[in-house]
Amino acid sequence: METRQTKWEELSISNDFLFGKVMQNPELCKELLQRILPDLRIDHVEYPELQKSINVDMDARSVRLDVYVKDDKEVVYDIEMQVSDTKELPKRSRYYQSMLDLQSLDKGRFYDELKRSYVIFICPFDLYGNGRHIYTFENICKEDSSILMGDEAVKIFLNAKGTLDDVSDDLKAFLDYVAGKNPKDAYVERLEEAVKEAKKNREWRHEYMTLLMRDQENVKIGEKRGEEKMLLLVERLIEDRRFDDIAKIKEDKGYRQRLYVEYHII
Repeated sequence: METRQTKWEELSISNDFLFGKVMQNPELCKELLQRILPDLRIDHVEYPELQKSINVDMDARSVRLDVYVKDDKEVVYDIEMQVSDTKELPKRSRYYQSMLDLQSLDKGRFYDELKRSYVIFICPFDLYGNGRHIYTFENICKEDSSILMGDEAVKIFLNAKGTLDDVSDDLKAFLDYVAGKNPKDAYVERLEEAVKEAKKNREWRHEYMTLLMRDQENVKIGEKRGEEKMLLLVERLIEDRRFDDIAKIKEDKGYRQRLYVEYHII
């Protein structure tokens, strides 16, 4: 499985950074959206900003979108390549959708001017464990599933490891490519060529290496902070003579987190 730590020369389409660069090609991006959403008829896509960063205020968590585009009907799409199951994707999709709404509605505008939006996660794992290649979510009435809420907010999770016959051959070919296979498909061949060309781009390589070094530094900072928190917790437990808890927190991460909350260690 590829991560941000993978060497530049070894990257494939499943790397979020490289995926974002390849999707800067509007024809490739448009074709992917058509495969994911075959009922839509997209004439062209536009890029309000490449790899858009959203930071509402100093206290809010910033968001960097892999692929942020809109089509000729002003529908907004955020497409994310997600290689690891962080156990938070459903709530992350909720946050991303709210950020898209904040960006699309200027102060003083009416709520009915909010654009239809899609947040799409492409994953090499089955988030919901039902073997589907695609899981699409829209808000519906719990008492009557035939009634849509009508907020025009859609969340989609794609699974490259799906086993059911639930998507078109076109979309299946793309997902097989994400999973590391080599399907016979004209679009996949164009993607592969785009990946090879992207890896020749020295500016993108430099940008990737800069992000890699930043991530490594953040990991070091995080590890140091974790050690400091652990040491402080142990000191507090010793003061309270909770010696059994000291042994327990070394093995039980969940219990350790509860004690951090109990002792107000942030």
